Amino acid sequence: MQSDFAQHLSPEAWRTLAEEELPQPVGTANPATLQDGGAELTHFQSHFVGSMELRSDAQTVTQYLNAHQGWFCRCAHPMTVEPVGENGYLLTVGRYGSFGFEVEPKIGLHLLPPDEQGVYRIETIPDLVSEDLGYKVDFKASLQLVDCPIANSEESNPAPTPVTHVQWDLDLSVSLLFPKFIRRLPHTLIQVTGDRLLQQIVRQVSRRLTAKVQDDFNKNLAETV
Repeated sequence: MQSDFAQHLSPEAWRTLAEEELPQPVGTANPATLQDGGAELTHFQSHFVGSMELRSDAQTVTQYLNAHQGWFCRCAHPMTVEPVGENGYLLTVGRYGSFGFEVEPKIGLHLLPPDEQGVYRIETIPDLVSEDLGYKVDFKASLQLVDCPIANSEESNPAPTPVTHVQWDLDLSVSLLFPKFIRRLPHTLIQVTGDRLLQQIVRQVSRRLTAKVQDDFNKNLAETV
């Protein structure tokens, strides 16, 4: 966010804003301070779709995904994961911030078993993370398996190679309580910059998670063959 804001404000303007009120990092701020003045949260939301290819049949992929107690903790690194109950996790995403404003968001995720249509859902665990920290995350994702066998061109092995696509859909909403010196910036600037940053974070995390899950799945498959 720093580079986008700097393009719109001169160094003198930033010094003026910062001198008027130097905010505490949200992750360590006094919760009572965050609620002073009746300030409202700023909301950012985006919709994402994607897919991941796993080279096996849908039944094998289903068995792997159902055993999330293993792969989720391994593949989420460097994010930290704490199990919550049988199907839940408390995920610490990482620390983000600029100009003295920092937040280290945590989110509780519930990995639900597949429904009758075979659709997996991942939802926010309500009330697991206190809203007094100055942020709120609403995570709603669905995953569906599509079995896509493809022909093998090698004559020595004419059998088709099963491939399963994991298609995912995510609605993500993040609300933040900004300090006063940031709230003085144009709302459009804050909104556009926040939406762009949210999209960048999701793309980075999804690419990293996809690569790790594919690698972990292949290792797991090799061990069971």
